[in-house]
Order: sequence, then structure tokens, then C-alpha cells
Amino acid sequence: MNTGTRDRNFVLAGVGGQGTLLVSNVLAHVGVRAGYDVKKAEVHGMAQRGGSVSSHIRWGAKIHSPLIGLGEADYLVAFEVLEALRYVELLRPGGTVIVGEMRIPPLSVSSGGDVYPDDETVRRILGQATEDLSFVPSVRLAKDAGNVRAHNIVLLGALSVHLDQVPLEVWLEVIGEWVPKRYLEVNVNAFRMGREAY
Repeated sequence: MNTGTRDRNFVLAGVGGQGTLLVSNVLAHVGVRAGYDVKKAEVHGMAQRGGSVSSHIRWGAKIHSPLIGLGEADYLVAFEVLEALRYVELLRPGGTVIVGEMRIPPLSVSSGGDVYPDDETVRRILGQATEDLSFVPSVRLAKDAGNVRAHNIVLLGALSVHLDQVPLEVWLEVIGEWVPKRYLEVNVNAFRMGREAY
């Protein structure tokens, strides 16, 4: 099914409890189904305390290392707004940034020592890195799908639009393997909404 050999480098960034690692697993397995060699690395940080969580996923003809260096990511998917700023230096020139609308102030903000950047500041900083920038109303769409926690799958749906060499049924099969059956319908709806919203 792999129609090209160009490597594709993905950085997923969020905070603990957002489902970043679930999306990472789905994306890695979709890459394998699509005929790519796939490598994946995760950094959990203080994930259980709401700390930063990131995942590097690489698809290619032959991938030797899972790690993505500065300026090498084709896609940055941020499940929390501030995390997009934290990892934007990894983006290559002309890369794609997809940002969910969820905001989870870190301890430095909630304790009053720092200020969470406003939308205009976030857009300006990210806009300096790329013109291919999308803010997805992931929380609202996940609520419409039936569960706000599915906002991670909304963003996966938005990302999937860029990977049109992978048929829709492959995405849905892999999601079905990783999401518990009782939540599958909600997550499939969230994925479709993310695709349609992009």
C-alpha cells in the first residue's frame, strides 16, 4: 500500500491524561499497515501529574532511529495549546501544525508565577514557523461525538487528511483494535468529525 518512500516524521505533544500515547500507538500501527517501516519513541515526563507527554513516530522505507531532531518534524499535533509552543522547534520549514483547543495551565501559571499566552500570541509564534497551521475545535467536536475525552481522536482525524495514501478503512480498523468496544462508536464519530472539520 505504501505509494512513496519519503520519510514522514510526526511529533505528538500533550499532557498526561489526554490520550497522546493512544494516538501514538494508533498512528504507528496505521503506518505499519500502510507498508512503512515504523519507529516510535515516547517521553512521559510527569505524565501522571499532568506533565508534558510527547511521542515521536517515523514512517519510511527504512527507519533507523525513532528520534526526530530540531527542524525535522513534518507534522506537529498538539493536544494542548501550550504544548504546540513547547515543541515547535522540531518542525521543519513548511511543516504542518495541528492544534487542539484544549488549555491546561501548567503549575507555573496556576500558581501565579507565569501567564498563559493568549490566542494572538500563540498564532503569531506558530505562524513564524509555518503557514500550514490549523486550530481544530477538538473539545467541541468531541462533545458532539459523545465524549469530551475523545478530543485526541478528533485531532487524529484531522491529521489523517494529510495522509490520503492510507485508506479510511485502515484508520478505522486500527482504532477498533486500540479503543475499548464500549467507546468505539464515540471514537469513530470523533475521528470522522476531525476529518470533516479540517
